[in-house]
Amino acid sequence: MADSQATLCYIIKENRVLLIHKLRGVGAGKINGPGGKVDPGETPLAAAIRETQEETGVTPLNLRLRGELRFHFGLDEVVHCLIYQADDYVGQPQTTAEAVPEWYELDSLPYDEMWEDDRHWLPLLIGGSRFEGDVVVQGGSAGDPQFSSIYNE
Repeated sequence: MADSQATLCYIIKENRVLLIHKLRGVGAGKINGPGGKVDPGETPLAAAIRETQEETGVTPLNLRLRGELRFHFGLDEVVHCLIYQADDYVGQPQTTAEAVPEWYELDSLPYDEMWEDDRHWLPLLIGGSRFEGDVVVQGGSAGDPQFSSIYNE
């Protein structure tokens, strides 16, 4: 079984969240949080900051680990994704080669343009919960997460 690590980072400030319209790579065409694979020798926290910088032009501040999801792609690939929340940032969001960043009000998120599983766990993150679980991805669609734990911090 080939395992890899990835991150997502959600900057939430003033009742809004910074999301990206992904232009290339995994999830191209979808709206998601900034993130990507953890490079060899890199910590997940450093990867979350780097990926957010690369995809949005901003540096997230005060990151906290909020979730862990294992994405199962068939029988031989699992991507272990650590999900961070930041409550501040420096810089100005700008379009990059990878993504177009845009702020969304927390009460009107574009779930129909996001991965299917996001509607199940993103409200947990926004509501202050910590979570862990598994998601099966088949045919380009992500199934409902199977949570092994959810708790408030």
